Amino acid sequence: MSIRTRKLVGTIALIVLVVVWSLVAMALAQAPLVAGSKLVQAVYYVVVGVGWVLPAMPIITWMSRPDR
Repeated sequence: MSIRTRKLVGTIALIVLVVVWSLVAMALAQAPLVAGSKLVQAVYYVVVGVGWVLPAMPIITWMSRPDR
């Protein structure tokens, strides 16, 4: 697969990842455990806000791999 095709597929995968991640994060933010405490909310939003980077890193690494 050429780097151009990998970048196209990777971009679509990243967009899907961010959309799904944000929808799941919003749904979980409504849980009574998270919604009950301001401290838990702050920690939750920091973790969720930075957490999408971990699954995105392998996609970006795969996208930037040079052609053979």
